[in-house]
Amino acid sequence: MSRHPRAASLLLRLRNSSYSPRPIRRTLTTPSRNFSATTAPGSPSPSSSNSSSADTTYTSVSPDEVSHFNALASSWWDPQGPSRILHLMNPLRHDFIRSCRSSVPDDPPPPSTGLKYLDIGCGGGIFAESAARLPTTASVTAIDPSPEVLSVAKAHAKRDPALRSKLNYINTSIEQLPVPSTPEQGYDVVSIFEVIEHVSNPAQFLDRCTPFVKPGGWLVLSTIARTWMSWLTTNVVAEDLLRIVPRGTHDWRKYINEEELRSHFLHKRTGWAEPRCMGVIYVPGLGWKEVNGSEKIGNYFFGVRRIAESV
Repeated sequence: MSRHPRAASLLLRLRNSSYSPRPIRRTLTTPSRNFSATTAPGSPSPSSSNSSSADTTYTSVSPDEVSHFNALASSWWDPQGPSRILHLMNPLRHDFIRSCRSSVPDDPPPPSTGLKYLDIGCGGGIFAESAARLPTTASVTAIDPSPEVLSVAKAHAKRDPALRSKLNYINTSIEQLPVPSTPEQGYDVVSIFEVIEHVSNPAQFLDRCTPFVKPGGWLVLSTIARTWMSWLTTNVVAEDLLRIVPRGTHDWRKYINEEELRSHFLHKRTGWAEPRCMGVIYVPGLGWKEVNGSEKIGNYFFGVRRIAESV
């Protein structure tokens, strides 16, 4: 054992710790990663990018997930607390959005100022606040179904009077948010960061989100690939051994592979193009780093553009 001190240390930690292989956490609803589902009741049809109707009785919100994040509300803005890796990831969120918006040469080019954001599942507001502070931003609408978490977001935003006219928090799910009356009234950027792996049906959830993207705008999200490596790193190492993420945060069965998202938007829905992906890896002591190809094994960003309607 002395020839491999790191391996020996890990084995001793496993033997002496209270860790035991845990069953994958059960939720109140049946998780599904099957993107072959057609649509949710009242959601836009697969061939449509917009709809003014919605069945408000349907919800993608899992009570278990809301309860879990309610427990983390008070520590959301602690950069050394349970949400530390989200604080460290935030700069890469902005980098990815900029790369998406600059990747397609439009004629005329899209506006670089006066941008409207919709942040779905905003949590305590880490991304929403930072987006509202950008000089290129006109407004940020940030929604979350948890009143406890949103109260933390609102209280933190009050510390900066400059945010008052640009940042609007709403305690709602995406199903309850009114769809824009016309596509042009949609948002330049709809962000869904670290959310889709916590909803019960990703296809139906995305169908509720997409009508809010204006033609030429981007839907951007971040999630985790469903691989054995991601189970080892996020469930076993991050949650159970190192405890850098609160235990119970992740359900490996709800992880989504990049090719599933690509197929959903390009093959099973119409009106979307220019998919982009960026794999990232968390390096202890250094933070999040972009690593080409890592989207196949762990965390990644995914973006897709709503095709502008021809005049």
